[in-house]
Amino acid sequence: MKKAKLVIIGSGPAGYTAAIYAARANLEPVLYEGFFSGPSGGQLMTTTEVENFPGFPEGITGPALMEAFRKQALRFGTHILRDDVESVDFSKAPLIINGKEHAYYADAVILATGATANRLDIPGTRDGEFWQKGVTACAVCDGAMPIFRDKKLYVIGGGDSAVEEATFLTKFASKVYLVHRRDKLRASKIMQERALNHPKIEILWDSEIVEVTGENVVQNVTLKNLKTLELTTQEAGGVFFAVGHTPNTKFLQGQIELHGNGYIAVKPGTTQTSHELVFAAGDAQDHVYRQAITAAGTGCMAAIEAERELSARGLGA
Repeated sequence: MKKAKLVIIGSGPAGYTAAIYAARANLEPVLYEGFFSGPSGGQLMTTTEVENFPGFPEGITGPALMEAFRKQALRFGTHILRDDVESVDFSKAPLIINGKEHAYYADAVILATGATANRLDIPGTRDGEFWQKGVTACAVCDGAMPIFRDKKLYVIGGGDSAVEEATFLTKFASKVYLVHRRDKLRASKIMQERALNHPKIEILWDSEIVEVTGENVVQNVTLKNLKTLELTTQEAGGVFFAVGHTPNTKFLQGQIELHGNGYIAVKPGTTQTSHELVFAAGDAQDHVYRQAITAAGTGCMAAIEAERELSARGLGA
């Protein structure tokens, strides 16, 4: 088994940024970028235009942005493995990381495995259909794009996040429909009032979208009333899933403390987890902001904190 000073697990904005900072600090990081479980690069690999990442006034595609991150990490000496981590053992030092094909001992670990947006299996919304062609799972990321402006938009969900997404979209849409399977929202009272009182938001109770159609982009949705079973087809410019995210932390198997929702618990104001020399960055520990720029920021923090802790123990460069 090989040995590394620092192993980074994950290859989105958090993982690659951590690698850039760690490599520049001569920590010779090893980064598991994923391969067998899907494309490396995190959620941005399924995003077309990214218009809110600083430094790109004309926008940039998600894959192009991640390729630039990757090249920068490689430039400073990061050793990138096209491999998935299946398990870890933090019970003793050095820490053990077991990949599908590669295993490492590490003095420190940065967890940057991200989270996956939950999606419902609705015809027309799948990969290869209208996903990222009018169907998305992040209003804050995508809502301001020209494709959605002055259009009728549909948000699926009934919790606080769904109301927040719907409210955000009112800045750009002609009308926002909040599609909810029940006859009352799960959102907090103040959020419910916000949705009910907003002139641009209409709640479609006891309803679900059963199909999304169009030519090159989303143009229509078929709605089903779950009480009457009536089907109606309406014009649509976009569909937004707001049914939560699942952090990619299952492989940790109790090795560190997690919140009840599965996200990694960190000491407030830091990226330090419940285990010494194990840090967490990006969406795996952030269920509030979930943005590329905040993920990159915590990747920077994690690398700096890891370097300081390693140096304090005489394990640094």
